[in-house]
Amino acid sequence: MLREVDHWLTAFENGKIDRRDLLSKVLLAAGAAIGAGASTPAVAEEAKAPMFPSNGLNHLALNVTDVARSRDWYCKHLGLKVLRDGTRNCFLNTGDDFLALFKSSKPGMNHFCFTWPGKTAAEAIRRLEAAGMKPWREENRVYFRDPDGLTVQVAEENDWTDWR
Repeated sequence: MLREVDHWLTAFENGKIDRRDLLSKVLLAAGAAIGAGASTPAVAEEAKAPMFPSNGLNHLALNVTDVARSRDWYCKHLGLKVLRDGTRNCFLNTGDDFLALFKSSKPGMNHFCFTWPGKTAAEAIRRLEAAGMKPWREENRVYFRDPDGLTVQVAEENDWTDWR
């Protein structure tokens, strides 16, 4: 469309079309582009907005070889409090977020999660797929990979009421 507008401007400047013809051609082309779904300033601004405007880190999940040993270490040295404890996992309160420990033969990061308040898992899946990503869902949790293959999760704000 920009090439056409440039062509019409040149024609106007050379006196081949008048101002009224130029305006009608530009308006018709713009209407056709909008009807065809071309970007408008509002659409362009929306495209610049983040897909998941996070208000904080929700939690970090680690793979550990001994859940009890790691739980005790984080409680003793960092003052974390147990939210939920099990033989294969443990969730530790870090204030507004938490640290999850998962039993694994190999230590490392399992995933990290950002808070995306007020949104649903279905909306997260829709946005990720529209962006060409391949998300997966486990119950109400939505996961996807970053460019390096690290696992990212998005979730609503934490509610500790049913964790005890």
